[in-house]
Amino acid sequence: MPMPGTRMGTTTMRTMAMHITITAIITIMVTITMIITAMTIIMIMPRMTMATSTTIITTSIATIPTITTATSMLMTRNEPVGAGDLAEREAAALYRLMTWLSPAFPVGGFSYSSGIEWAVEAGDIVDVATLADWLDAMLGDGSGFCDATFLVQAYRATEAGEETSLRDIAELASAFVPSRERLLETVSQGRAFIDISRAAWDAGGLDAMVAACRTPLVYPVAVGVVAALHGVPLAPTLHAFLHALVSNWISAASRLIPLGQTDSQRVLVRLEAAVAATANRALNATLDDLGSATFRADLASLRHETQYTRLFRS
Repeated sequence: MPMPGTRMGTTTMRTMAMHITITAIITIMVTITMIITAMTIIMIMPRMTMATSTTIITTSIATIPTITTATSMLMTRNEPVGAGDLAEREAAALYRLMTWLSPAFPVGGFSYSSGIEWAVEAGDIVDVATLADWLDAMLGDGSGFCDATFLVQAYRATEAGEETSLRDIAELASAFVPSRERLLETVSQGRAFIDISRAAWDAGGLDAMVAACRTPLVYPVAVGVVAALHGVPLAPTLHAFLHALVSNWISAASRLIPLGQTDSQRVLVRLEAAVAATANRALNATLDDLGSATFRADLASLRHETQYTRLFRS
């Protein structure tokens, strides 16, 4: 039979082993609880710009320190943030530009072809290459550059509150239009732009500036006046205007030639550099620099008036 001392030693060892086992189980449970808590905290943390590490140190019942490191992943929250952290004023300007110069803005641009309809009938425009060449000339040496310059000058006169200068610019812009139907096109769009802007995006001083002109505002002058009164920066306004102008020309040509959507986009891509160059020229031009050398395009707008069958008003 085992000695009493031996039985006591065995019982003591069993008790210690059981105590260590219970302590280990409790330690594991505490560690798991802390890990789950850490993961929950990480999941509800606000958006972080980079991954971070959170170190949690806990002490178990057995006084053994347990170190748990939780690394948070790059996360986003559902709260809306500005695109590229745009300032409020910049965001408002971009929003208005995209609205005003969108094809959905009801100025009736889809009704006009700027003489392109006659050029297609005459065989001057037959495909992507001839269309791109025609529009490149209109943009850099014709109505595109002139309209861009008038927009810049109208913007600056409005920004400075120079009503007399704005009136002179508006009159000269109307006189530069080469044909009756082109005048109808640009004046109709200018009037619609002013009316819709006044109704939906009114700005202080708009009525006074329009009244000071004493003549219907052509489209680029109207855009320049409204953009200046809303504090929309000039350079983006000019680029957006020229993009909308070229897009409308391509839209008309796509229905007349006709062109598919992909070919239409190819033409727009080919004119990207021309749009930027025309905008830069206009920003540095004065009224003395105005001039046009697109005689065939001017002739097209004149002959369109007596064209036998027409889809467009100009």
